[in-house]
Amino acid sequence: MKTILNLLFLSMAICAVGQNNVNGIVTDTETGEGLPFVNIYFPQLEKGTTTSDTGKFSINNLPSGTYALVCSYVGYETKSMNLVIPITEPISINLTSSAIEMEAVIISTPFHKLQSDNVMKVERQTIKELKASGAVTLGEGISNIAGVEGVSTGLGITKPVIRGLSSNRVLVYTQGVRLENQQFGDEHGLGLSDAGVESVEVIKGPASLLYGSDALGGVLYINPEKFALENSANADFGGTYFTNTQGYNTNAGYKASGEAFKVLFRGRVTEHADYNTADYRVTNTRFKEQDFKAGVGYQSTNFKTDFRYNINHSKIGIPEEIGEQSTNKTPLLPYQELTNHIFSSRSTVFFNNSKLEFNLGYIYNDRREFEDEHEHEHDHDHENDHEEEGGLHEDEEHHDDDHDALHPALQMKLKTANYDVKYHLPIMGKFETIVGIQGMNQINTNYGEEELIPNATTNDLGILAMSHIHFEKFDLQLGARYDNRWIQIENNINKSFNSFNGAFGVKTNLSKNITARLNLATGFRAPNLAELTSDGVHHGTNRYEVGNIDLKNEQNFQTDLALEFKSEHIEFFVNGFYNHINDYIYLSPDGTFIDSEPVYNYVQDNAALYGGEIGLHFHPHPLDWLHYESSFETVTGKLDSGEYLPLIPANSLNNTIRVEFDVKDSASTYAFVKLQSVFNQGNISTFETPTDGYNLLSAGFGGNLKVFNNDLSITISGTNLTNKTYINHLSRLKPDGIFNMGRNFSLGLTYSL
Repeated sequence: MKTILNLLFLSMAICAVGQNNVNGIVTDTETGEGLPFVNIYFPQLEKGTTTSDTGKFSINNLPSGTYALVCSYVGYETKSMNLVIPITEPISINLTSSAIEMEAVIISTPFHKLQSDNVMKVERQTIKELKASGAVTLGEGISNIAGVEGVSTGLGITKPVIRGLSSNRVLVYTQGVRLENQQFGDEHGLGLSDAGVESVEVIKGPASLLYGSDALGGVLYINPEKFALENSANADFGGTYFTNTQGYNTNAGYKASGEAFKVLFRGRVTEHADYNTADYRVTNTRFKEQDFKAGVGYQSTNFKTDFRYNINHSKIGIPEEIGEQSTNKTPLLPYQELTNHIFSSRSTVFFNNSKLEFNLGYIYNDRREFEDEHEHEHDHDHENDHEEEGGLHEDEEHHDDDHDALHPALQMKLKTANYDVKYHLPIMGKFETIVGIQGMNQINTNYGEEELIPNATTNDLGILAMSHIHFEKFDLQLGARYDNRWIQIENNINKSFNSFNGAFGVKTNLSKNITARLNLATGFRAPNLAELTSDGVHHGTNRYEVGNIDLKNEQNFQTDLALEFKSEHIEFFVNGFYNHINDYIYLSPDGTFIDSEPVYNYVQDNAALYGGEIGLHFHPHPLDWLHYESSFETVTGKLDSGEYLPLIPANSLNNTIRVEFDVKDSASTYAFVKLQSVFNQGNISTFETPTDGYNLLSAGFGGNLKVFNNDLSITISGTNLTNKTYINHLSRLKPDGIFNMGRNFSLGLTYSL
């Protein structure tokens, strides 16, 4: 850490001084007229502006060097170009009209490219798009992204699944740092709110080269909302109501930026009752959440930094069986109470044609779980109440009084400090190169009456190098990385894991309209503490789990091929992958029982997953406002022994008709109808059961209205409109035959000041 700080101060001391300005005009290619309100943005500098009524723009206080400039405007092709700063003359940018939707800059890959320029295929969706689908939570919303699903326990707990891999095989990044919140557990969800989030990006496949252990299956990269543009301020408030759970969320935010300093604040409160199927409410799927985010930024010519803080507190019921039928929102026993603090700092020092990035993070996660039997120990006065509660509990206030007297059966505090330092070398001809070092220190401490995993300290260290090479007809991306993880477990048990990994990718245009991407990558995952040390009953799954201290790294190799056809009115893509994993870790029953529970051991075998996605987007001429979208997803997972892997999503087909149009006093108005067809899942592991297919119909519309000269955003959506009773194969309530959520309508309003 001392070395990093010395490097930081040295960098700031020798950083080149000089202020540069870029001026120019953006025009329509055909008419030559200036285009107003075009977004002009330097993604690497995080500086931007919009054009004036005549199409002119000016951006000041820029460092020297070569940086990508991105121009985007609705109805025109997004344009990216590299500018060598300083520039003495105004620049002229021509945009070509197109029905193809605007492209966004991909942040999760190291060179900040538009997806059309990227060697890696990355899926991206804005939070606005996910909310429009009617998703109740962030975890539910991400399942609308191609190749992504969620292992759910009701609505309050969802774990991301990328192409059949989940838990510690999928790494989550938020605020630029890796999220660590005991994600190994079956009933441990994201612990994040979509308030104050701009977009979600998904890297499908091994990303260990960029992110280290736990990125073996992919990365879910959550981008926080941007600061306000320079010398501007805005605020908004709003909320959403959900009919099925009689739940709501409310949030309010404010942000302002001057020439150097910028701030933002956002708060959110969420409450939901038990969700309703077509036949009953699922007892104890209720949850509450409070979320607060704040950020402070500073930017000068050669240095920029921002500090962000997020606290998320939630109380989530853990459903066990159908019982109480009410709309109370206070969770019953058993339930989780989680508090997650995320501190992050992202800074960049700009030199002459190079830069140094350093991201620092500290995450403090306090997880408490309360169970019925521990109430009996500490609150005997209410013992009979709980034994006889086949019907309703008396009232919500009574629950709170009871629960305040409880002691957690399980309490773990996880403290994680991490750092990520990357140096972008000066661009040399066709080469862009990054070298970096990443590390983590993590301490797990138990405070509850039970111990799920032992007290332990984990240290990571990774060194990486990566290059993007631009040729006339194709682009190459390649890199290598070395990682070492040390785990010190109580009782003097020490484990060490290390791995070399590499990646190679190529992107080329096979013709004017066809782009091909081929990526070959290796990844690894060190076994987690539960897999190494478990020795007890896991109440959430009703089994006795036994860890294996001799487990080895999981190591995989994935081949990914993506073909994309894009014309003005048709887009079509085919993605295929084959992922081979050596020493895949999984649970296997041994036929014995302890404390009347079946014994499951953590064992290893080689495994393979394969499948892909196919998609079509059609917007016919001259009806550019009409969109038809269709996509199909499939994945199969098998052990070398021939057994199927557990928790593999069923094949699914999505068809959406969407319209976008402008009406009087309203802009960005849309409406959609979507049919999701999920097929039977019969490729199951030894302790799973088959799942029937189903069809879900949803629809919605929304837009912006001018109210008192400010924007009022309205979204109305309905999901499972036919009130279908169904069970998702990845629902952890499936073994008890409990249905997923029935029909739900949501109404969202956001007013901007």
